[in-house]
Amino acid sequence: MLELYQFQHSPFCLKVRLALKAKELAFRIVETTPGIGQIDVFRISGQRKLPVLKDEEKVFSDSSLIIQYLETITKEPRLFPQDPIKSSMAHLLENWADTTLAKAVQLELIKATALDSTLREALLPEEFPKSFNGLVKKIPCELLNGVTDVINPRESKALLTSLEKLATLVSSTEWLVGNSLSIADIAIAAQLSLLKFPSSSGPKLRGKGCPGFLDNPQLDPLFRWRDKLENEILETDPAIL
Repeated sequence: MLELYQFQHSPFCLKVRLALKAKELAFRIVETTPGIGQIDVFRISGQRKLPVLKDEEKVFSDSSLIIQYLETITKEPRLFPQDPIKSSMAHLLENWADTTLAKAVQLELIKATALDSTLREALLPEEFPKSFNGLVKKIPCELLNGVTDVINPRESKALLTSLEKLATLVSSTEWLVGNSLSIADIAIAAQLSLLKFPSSSGPKLRGKGCPGFLDNPQLDPLFRWRDKLENEILETDPAIL
């Protein structure tokens, strides 16, 4: 059986989970504790980054490479359109999501966690000792305020502008490329999870996220689109073990 080594709240791990579920492939999740748990990841894959997919003796890291491998296991549903122009567009959107969008939303989450102790605590893995969780929650905001200084307000504005355009787009079309689900939809939906955590994040994080984004009415269509996409994919059958 396929094994997915992951951090639960990583958008790149969510991207792979959505692809696995969309293709109705059964898989087992191996939740990895940051730090010590990554020793096993290094032993298996020769590097420490997640996600990592293990298929018997075959091991793949990098979410894009993993999903390309999944396409060789089962072609349906195709996450990369057959039409060359649409396929190029899907790849471009995936690359934008994995680079520019990913960096921008990570910075916004850093800013949000610096200001919200409950969000910091909720993001910690379940395996962490409760005493450590409490310590993280009690870190004075003054010690973290410097983190927010590195975030350029123009970058936040640029992200908001891009997301508003995406919200307009998904208000008039179900899919970003062509007439069916593609890697573009999955990659962008996964990155949005850090701005407003979806139901799949669990009760501690559901609905939390980054002020200015999660509570922005202009982005409501975008988050509704994301939630609909995730709900439809995650309701498919093969079990996550």
